Amino acid sequence: MKVLFIGDVTGKPGRRIVADRLPALRRTHGLDVVIANGENSAGGMGLTAGTVAELLASGVDVITNGNHVWHNREAYELLDADPRVLRPANYPPGVPGRGAAVVTTPGGVVIGVLNLQGRVFMQELDDPFRAGREQAAALRAKVPAVIVDFHAEATSEKIAMGWYLDGHVSAVIGTHTHVQTADERILPQGTAFITDVGMTGPRDGIIGMAREAILERFLTQLPVRFEVAPGLVQLNGVIITVGDDGRAGAIERLQIVADG
Repeated sequence: MKVLFIGDVTGKPGRRIVADRLPALRRTHGLDVVIANGENSAGGMGLTAGTVAELLASGVDVITNGNHVWHNREAYELLDADPRVLRPANYPPGVPGRGAAVVTTPGGVVIGVLNLQGRVFMQELDDPFRAGREQAAALRAKVPAVIVDFHAEATSEKIAMGWYLDGHVSAVIGTHTHVQTADERILPQGTAFITDVGMTGPRDGIIGMAREAILERFLTQLPVRFEVAPGLVQLNGVIITVGDDGRAGAIERLQIVADG
């Protein structure tokens, strides 16, 4: 099984490059499953029914999220309604949506997907490590291949999660910081890992947002309105090869840059 995980899709430019490039990527790489983090897909913050529909129509099979998923109120109902759209599993009980799912793609491939959120420099949610082990075990009882999106700020927490879940899942993919790291590897017990898969959206902004507003914020410390940057667009991702036993055999970084 070949799985493409697309890094944080940011705004209309991110959605557009996914729609433009994903069909060819599926053919070229023989992809069986496509997962994308969509928490920034609507104007750079949150998601909507429209952005979800657009990503699914582009060929994305599962949409994971993170701390920005709650930005647009309509996401609450969407998370309850569609099992292909996840939010982090370690939010407290009673929160809308689900953090894990076994999904069957239109091509008949079955895969488990787990979404977690870190706590270092972020909200004090429930323990993602214990939740990760519990949810991974529940998914592995149903299907051998399980991909984890760990949405976290601190590289140390992401690396720790990779080692903690090594052998329990097929891959631990870091998201949130929007900067692709170069540490992709297969851990000793067969789990593919990368600290951060990167961002799919404007390349020459500051983590996807227009530079001027971000610089003003740093220089003045006053609140400013962030907007999605113009210009060149990048698609960041990783392609993971997973065996029938759920162990990863390879992980390959993907970087595509195109005109905005």
